Amino acid sequence: MRGLAETVKTWKMLSSETVKLLLPPRQSWGISQWMGRLVQLSLLAICAGLAMTVWSEAAQNRAPAPPAGNAPAPSFEVASIKPNRSGDLRMMISYDAGKFKATGVTTKFVMARAYDVKDFQISGGPSWIDSDRYDIDAKAEDAVIEKMRKLPRDQARKQSGMMLQSLLAERFGLQVSHGTKELPVFALVVAKNGPKLHEAKAGDPYPNGIKGPDGRPAGGPGMMRMHPGQLTGQALPTAFLAEVLSQQLGRQVLDQTGLKGNYDFTLEWTPELSRPGMPLGPEGGRPGGDSAPPPDSSGPSIFTAIQEQLGLKLESTKGPVDVIVIEHIERPSEN
Repeated sequence: MRGLAETVKTWKMLSSETVKLLLPPRQSWGISQWMGRLVQLSLLAICAGLAMTVWSEAAQNRAPAPPAGNAPAPSFEVASIKPNRSGDLRMMISYDAGKFKATGVTTKFVMARAYDVKDFQISGGPSWIDSDRYDIDAKAEDAVIEKMRKLPRDQARKQSGMMLQSLLAERFGLQVSHGTKELPVFALVVAKNGPKLHEAKAGDPYPNGIKGPDGRPAGGPGMMRMHPGQLTGQALPTAFLAEVLSQQLGRQVLDQTGLKGNYDFTLEWTPELSRPGMPLGPEGGRPGGDSAPPPDSSGPSIFTAIQEQLGLKLESTKGPVDVIVIEHIERPSEN
């Protein structure tokens, strides 16, 4: 799924200077703001009883490129890594130029952020990379922070990713290789009776469309809102939908619909039980705004809903998936 499907990164959140993954907050994805820009945080998942909306920006490359020549890789000046034994499976993350602060994160989660991939694209490694949790507080030199704040967002994102890579290499002894694996994937195709998507028109005002946490309209085209068991899109390509479904299903979804336009749609299904380890706000509490009611447990599965409501279909197949292979990793050194 090269091209647009690689460009559209659905699980990436942005606030102007500081990116925070918040669950259960409501945020919004704005494609018109994110095409060509990105600060990544690639985790959005359905969490029962919680509502959220995502603001997204597109990345131009799947993983940060290594520094040219013999230049040293960007790194943090100081970093504290401590085991989190609280038993609380929630996570909190704060991203800023040259800074990374996280509570209760797993090593695999940090790897996904560092290499700009999804969890299922990380292969190998011991079981503790999914279970051991850490509190991390890392900061670059002040001069580096000032320079990063002046960089275009996509460049700042790449440098932040390389800093995390350096941190993993220095403190976790991480060594990786890049490869391609033939893995189970889903192909998103048009169902037998044709698509049921509404093609968006230029200038559509969306007066009754997606609203922000304050209840006011959050914008027009290029928006997505997600609640548990509900996904609403305004003027989005099917490649974007495929990326969203990849996150929900934990498996690569290839857009093979052949549909070229932008579409409005609402998808409602019964989600599986919420997975542990979802990020929260900086204080660990609920942000402002309403949360959606729990979905109807008698509703359709996501597979049935896609076919009945969108006129599309997920077909199980196999295909090449870019992966990060863990060659060596160890628990982090003590501070």
